[in-house]
Amino acid sequence: MNLFPNYHMQEGTGQRLSGSQRYWELLGRDFKSFFAVNLLTLAGCAPFAFGALFAFLSSSVLILIPACIAGGAIAGPALSCMHDAIFRSLRDAPGDWLANYKRAFKQNWRQSIVPGILFCLLLGFYGFMLMTFWWASKLPSLGTLAVYLFGLLLLTMFFSLYWPQVALFEQSGKQRFMNCLLFSIRFFWKTLGCALLTLLYWAALFLFLPWSAALLPFLGLWFILFTADFLLYPAMDESFHIEAQIAQEFPEQVPFYEDDEAWLKRKQEKK
Repeated sequence: MNLFPNYHMQEGTGQRLSGSQRYWELLGRDFKSFFAVNLLTLAGCAPFAFGALFAFLSSSVLILIPACIAGGAIAGPALSCMHDAIFRSLRDAPGDWLANYKRAFKQNWRQSIVPGILFCLLLGFYGFMLMTFWWASKLPSLGTLAVYLFGLLLLTMFFSLYWPQVALFEQSGKQRFMNCLLFSIRFFWKTLGCALLTLLYWAALFLFLPWSAALLPFLGLWFILFTADFLLYPAMDESFHIEAQIAQEFPEQVPFYEDDEAWLKRKQEKK
């Protein structure tokens, strides 16, 4: 029994579905792969999560910094492999998920460590600030909250564009930063909307803790990352020429779609 509506590529067209049908097609087809990769990603992020939680409970920045550095060095490669799995799904790349995961880890782990450390340090400090607000005897002003939320929104916008580049391309950090900036300017509302959706998802999980923790193995990281990447993918492919570059560098990853003639011929042979 399928958990999701059973949509497939339109027979005989040799074309992908679009819109919501494409979204449900990918979920139905790749849910098991996403579930497995999500468990590996959660395992990779666990050292950072437990280290940051211990720092929050002990109110110690001195514990938080090394926990974020060590945890980020592990979480970075896991996050890049998660995005690699999502983008392979979005472009219908063939291959077994485990083999693709091993290949992505081998290709990306070095260039994922520094972004992972930076991401976890920023996330850790934002979490520590939130705990400071929680423990304070007086609520912060609306201006302080606005600055805090605005910074968190910028962080989400930036890394929602940065991690896919780590997973897809070999570039310098400066080039990735410029790509994030230019893409955000060109597709501002789309990038902003995806960042808000991501923040709302994590806010809902945080507000309903500890019960929402039961959803982490099933939805966890992959669901919101897949949804955001799905919404951004057409614009990203237009800007970065993802599929054209992949086809040039890795022709074995190019999917095969039957055209009308091939489909009709196969259908006639079955008769």
